[in-house]
Amino acid sequence: MHESNNRPAADRGAGADTPSAPYADMTRTVSARLRALRSSTPEVMAAFGELGRTATADGVLDAKTKELIALALSVAARCDPCIGFHTQTLAKLGASKQEVHEALGVATYMGGGPSLMYAAHAVAAFEEAVRRSAPDLEQQHRSPAAGVEE
Repeated sequence: MHESNNRPAADRGAGADTPSAPYADMTRTVSARLRALRSSTPEVMAAFGELGRTATADGVLDAKTKELIALALSVAARCDPCIGFHTQTLAKLGASKQEVHEALGVATYMGGGPSLMYAAHAVAAFEEAVRRSAPDLEQQHRSPAAGVEE
């Protein structure tokens, strides 16, 4: 889904009625479309789900660190739905804006210019996910150094 503009797929071609949460809408749509695969290939989908749960479970690396890695890989792979899913999880795990931005810096370093363009998508998706998170999580997204929201 690579295009020359820097707008997520959910925003492209939209006018005044552009949804205020394009990544949330995108992940809901993808999840709905995956129901057919869950129905027709339940063993495959269950195995994929278990792989994801196992891969992202706390271990030597905590779940947040693993999700930051997953976000960086999503950017490098240019997968907008992946960006949406991983930024939502990062918001729930209390990732800070700085943590997300540093992970995106690594993605850009490894993926070059195209990853930089998708890093902008991930910034928008994370900001959307934070806005949609519970109000008590908002405090976790403040910069520890400055003490103000970034």
